[in-house]
Amino acid sequence: MKLELVKGDITKVDADAIVNAANSSLLGGGGVDGAIHRAAGPELLAECRDLRGCPAGQAKLTKGYRLPARHVIHTVGPVWRGGNASEEAVLARCYKSVFALVEQHGLRSVAFPSISTGAYGFPIEKAAPIALREIHAALERLPRLEKVTVVLFSPGDLEVYQRALAAAPASNPGGNV
Repeated sequence: MKLELVKGDITKVDADAIVNAANSSLLGGGGVDGAIHRAAGPELLAECRDLRGCPAGQAKLTKGYRLPARHVIHTVGPVWRGGNASEEAVLARCYKSVFALVEQHGLRSVAFPSISTGAYGFPIEKAAPIALREIHAALERLPRLEKVTVVLFSPGDLEVYQRALAAAPASNPGGNV
């Protein structure tokens, strides 16, 4: 399978890149962002300072430093404001921006957290279908991409993604991408 959904710790994933659900400063924070910065070490923070931030919906690539992943792709998801502030479009742009960097740098494996569903409050039931749609589109478009892993924090989050995958359109029979 080219797509895998797992419960786990994204900082332990051995991939060409892991995705950081970052804040716009790229200088670390809570949740996944803080965990990635702590695991990667101070060199990541130093490189992120040079990037001078990142707007929502965009992505920037750094080295992985002390992580098993060779790179970190930082993307800034939308803060949920009730669904009327283009949050779904911005979230989709996050995935598209990440996959543009994956393609540009010839990466073959990438691991995602559930972007914007923690402190940014995006309902995971709405985020999961968007994430899976964009991942599926990238796997179809990028033949060199061998594996996409979505690393979920809790069993409940994993179940939401599994249900969304099972409900995916017929172009994705059985949920295998």
